[in-house]
Amino acid sequence: MSTVEPGASRPLVGPLVRDVSAPRAAGVAGLLFAALFIGAILLVRNQPAAESSSAEIAEWYLRGDSKRVALVGLYLAPFAGIAFLWFIAVIRSHVGDREDRFFATVFLGSGLLFVAMLFAAAAAASAPLMAVKFQGAPLPSPDVIGLARALAYTFLYVYGVRAAAVFMISVSMLALRTGSLPRWLVIAGFVVAVIMLFSVSFFKFVVLLFPLWVAAVSIVILLTARLPEAEQPRPAG
Repeated sequence: MSTVEPGASRPLVGPLVRDVSAPRAAGVAGLLFAALFIGAILLVRNQPAAESSSAEIAEWYLRGDSKRVALVGLYLAPFAGIAFLWFIAVIRSHVGDREDRFFATVFLGSGLLFVAMLFAAAAAASAPLMAVKFQGAPLPSPDVIGLARALAYTFLYVYGVRAAAVFMISVSMLALRTGSLPRWLVIAGFVVAVIMLFSVSFFKFVVLLFPLWVAAVSIVILLTARLPEAEQPRPAG
């Protein structure tokens, strides 16, 4: 019967298990972010347009189903942000000790900034609806609707999209230097980031390129999480 001396250290089984399972959890978090983000954007947009008349706004607010759809989108947005925070954490775990401090700092800062812009955009877009539903405010005027939508678009399409593009560039650069992602995905990240960085600010669907890229990164992490060390991607020589 084997005994363990009092001063001997126990095998670190727990940390080893967590290290192995972290990339798989990251992949799930990235896919969850992509689904929640796209759903939130599409549902929150289901509100009166900026050029709506007072009669059209009143008709929309009288339809209970339309308000419920928009509220669902509002409640999905923070969960999308939370999932993205998990995705950030697992990307760092995936890169590991090979990460470059310079690009890692830009990567972390731009990711947090994107989450902040996402929350601000969702709050601005839904502010008139929340005021009517929970504070008993009168129906918003066309000017209020136009201001709320313009503010939400500015947060998401001017600032949020640029923060997401910087995030993609920094992650792609980290992956290029460490070989932690396939080269084709690194190149795709650079291309999509440039498109988002220099796109027209109010081209609405350009923001959807970001969750699609996150989903692709997540799938790659899921597929490579269980590969033996000899089969893991190597840094480009």
